[in-house]
Amino acid sequence: MRLDCAGRVLDLSYPAVMGVLNVTPDSFSDGGHYLRLADALRRAEALVAEGAALVDVGGESTRPGAAPVSVAEELRRVLPVVERLARELPVPISIDTSKPEVMREAVYAGAGLVNDVRALQAPGALEVAAASGVPVCLMHLRGQPATMQREPRYADVVTEVHAFLAERVRACESVGISRDRILVDPGFGFGKTLEHNLSLLRHLHRFVGLAAGVLVGLSRKSLIGALLDAPTDARLNGSLAAAIIAAWQGATIIRAHDVRETVQALRVCAAVREAA
Repeated sequence: MRLDCAGRVLDLSYPAVMGVLNVTPDSFSDGGHYLRLADALRRAEALVAEGAALVDVGGESTRPGAAPVSVAEELRRVLPVVERLARELPVPISIDTSKPEVMREAVYAGAGLVNDVRALQAPGALEVAAASGVPVCLMHLRGQPATMQREPRYADVVTEVHAFLAERVRACESVGISRDRILVDPGFGFGKTLEHNLSLLRHLHRFVGLAAGVLVGLSRKSLIGALLDAPTDARLNGSLAAAIIAAWQGATIIRAHDVRETVQALRVCAAVREAA
């Protein structure tokens, strides 16, 4: 399968790695590291050199407890980065945002995919995404980042998240976003306990077929830290294990901080899946 990201083609025949580039002061893993344009560009170049098939640029942290930022501030952070990367890198650039104003301006600057943790629920977001013509990723989020981890509850987390994403896919189709332009993301760590996250990962195969592909973000997440009793910078092995489990069940894009290692692990996974 191939995804047209504003003229740059993303080949999803094999699981692709999305490199994370946060231009924020407060993201949980790399906040504050890439605030300067030159630093962001160097990091993006390194991600692509390590094998990233696309680079995801975010200007607002969505970690648990994160405070929202204004439209103006988010635009100030991301637009120069998106414009520069779209001009200089050979891979698609994704914009990680929930604000329709940021989506519109970022796509105009060269972004080829809209990655929205709120699944295009903000007023006007569906219409802006449809008009942009680029693919979208719809993620499940229970609550708001500032409060989402305060005792999240589900009767059946897999069924409820699946139903939500199916409804959002239908909402996209109602405004002209075809299913072959839609990715879904169960939203690991976004309003879920450890048990919820593990159940979603165990049953990830149920999300395959909802749309064009399944994107997962498990890299360095707190669920890895909880299982391994490890700080953020010591979660590589657990992140790779989770990425392989996801890819084995049909995930098409793995969002990762440690790109080289994730690409290598997925290569082994793909070889085994294709073996006679």
